Amino acid sequence: MITKMKKLTFLVYHKEYHAFLNDIRDLGVVHVAEKQQGVFDNTELQDNIRLSARMGAVSDQFAALNSARKVAVDDSKAVSGKRTQILNEVDEIQNEKSKLIQQQQGYLKDISSLEPWGNFKPQNISNLHEAGMNVNFYICPERSYLEEWEELYNAMVISRISSKVYFITITKIGEEIDIDAEHIKVPTHSLAEVKDLLDKTNKAIEANENRLYDMAAQESSSLKLSIQELHGKIEFSKVLLNTEKTTGEKLMLLQGWVPVTKEADVNAYLEKHHAYYEITNPTPDDDVPILLKNKGLFAWFEPICKLYMLPKYGEMDLTPFFAPFFMVFFGLCLGDMGYGLFLLLLVTGYRLFTKNIGPTMKPILSLVQILSFSTIVFGALTGGFFGYSIYELDWPIAQWLKETVALDNNQMFQLSLILGVIQILFGMILKVVNQTIQFGFKYAVATLGWVILFISVIVAVLLPSVMPMGGTVHLIVLGIAALMIFLYNSPDKNIFVNIGLGFWDTYNMATGLLGDILSYVRLFALGLSGGILASVFNSLAAGLKPDNVIAGSIVFVLIFLIGHAINIFMNVLGAIVHPMRLTFVEFFKNAGYEGGGKEYNPFKSSK
Repeated sequence: MITKMKKLTFLVYHKEYHAFLNDIRDLGVVHVAEKQQGVFDNTELQDNIRLSARMGAVSDQFAALNSARKVAVDDSKAVSGKRTQILNEVDEIQNEKSKLIQQQQGYLKDISSLEPWGNFKPQNISNLHEAGMNVNFYICPERSYLEEWEELYNAMVISRISSKVYFITITKIGEEIDIDAEHIKVPTHSLAEVKDLLDKTNKAIEANENRLYDMAAQESSSLKLSIQELHGKIEFSKVLLNTEKTTGEKLMLLQGWVPVTKEADVNAYLEKHHAYYEITNPTPDDDVPILLKNKGLFAWFEPICKLYMLPKYGEMDLTPFFAPFFMVFFGLCLGDMGYGLFLLLLVTGYRLFTKNIGPTMKPILSLVQILSFSTIVFGALTGGFFGYSIYELDWPIAQWLKETVALDNNQMFQLSLILGVIQILFGMILKVVNQTIQFGFKYAVATLGWVILFISVIVAVLLPSVMPMGGTVHLIVLGIAALMIFLYNSPDKNIFVNIGLGFWDTYNMATGLLGDILSYVRLFALGLSGGILASVFNSLAAGLKPDNVIAGSIVFVLIFLIGHAINIFMNVLGAIVHPMRLTFVEFFKNAGYEGGGKEYNPFKSSK
């Protein structure tokens, strides 16, 4: 359900406006109507938004570092106003690390080029040069190396690597050398010296990383506090931009929204502060924020609705109506009692043994638990349990379930189509209710005509004794439905336009409805494919295990676990995506769901 909203209009003297906004923020229930004219021209606001993004990235980096070392951050030690110090220090550490990594790459490259020459000392080459001898370094392909160079230029082979010859020549200074080979510049450092420099650089990088780890542990809470303070400042600036100046900029006009349940609190708070305000009901043209107020089971499905879009104000919230179908569809798509039991035990164990589960996480875990239970229940239709069939067991309960609820593939196929018809028809009934609430009953007459037509056909097929197909009663019902469809398609237009639009709707129904219903075959197909893959992994595990008892058991368990882990991941993903697709496309479309609402987000302190 959607919480009813009241429209608030404030009129405040400009000198008291900042204090008034602080009071409203402390109250924490007013959603400020968004206009935000000039938000892109406000340099300070844009700078703060960019700074917030930068601080958020550093905060995420700190969280990853603390998680890697399993550091528990104490938020009680947060210190306000350290954002500049923290960001500057992080920049300093990262710049230093960037320079060290460049040095490291350079030393690694030097080592790679020095290793073929061995660990010589460049000082010895300098000593030879002072004594009148010149040492040159060369590289050439092995086929190009000439033995006569050893006689002519005192060539000495240092190493042969990958069909290349690394050699030096020792000649008198000024003596010409005619060698067809690549001449290498004399290295300035020995291999041992470069390795020592690399080792020092690696230690410096490690120290740099440790410094960042220590900073993450010490300053993470302070950075989070700084982000909250900055977000508060950003929100305050946005509210100022949403303010309209009147009477020569002496009075500040601000509009907002408050839930009806909080109206009394707002009245009492504002009367105490002697501010001028007005509370009215929203008009059809108002962009009213949306606050869903589903309870219990239905509240767990609100995140699924929000993935698509929130309803408009005045429109029906379809969350309670698609929730039961989503549970059934998930159970049919996953379709294995073993998988459902595994997920249920996994999530339940996590809830039992994990401390400090956040308020956002709790409803998600509850949703997974109810979907897992649905998988167990609807998995009983096929009897699948980790790819095996429990109906092959002689257990009394297994045989009772087989006789009571088991369905074959043909029946599962039919069940999928029946569920599609039920949900689509139910969606059209909701569309009638929604149109009546929003626009009046006459705008829902055409949709009601289609509902009557489809129900009459279903009754005539299933209960011919009550209303035979094509009989007098059925024809009268079809005639009434046709009049409703063709004469009340658009009540504000003339009769000829209505008839034309009625034919257009008939064409759309004839071409679209069959496709919508056939989309529900995916419920059967996903469940069947998941069961087949599970049995394939079982066959692989049994067929590939060696005859040795110990080795065979290990191989069987490994293939079984890996195979079913892959299958569970793929099928859970499909069991989420495809029911969402059926909900958002088939059900929402036939229910006339428009959506586009903006979530209720009150102006309040971020602390």
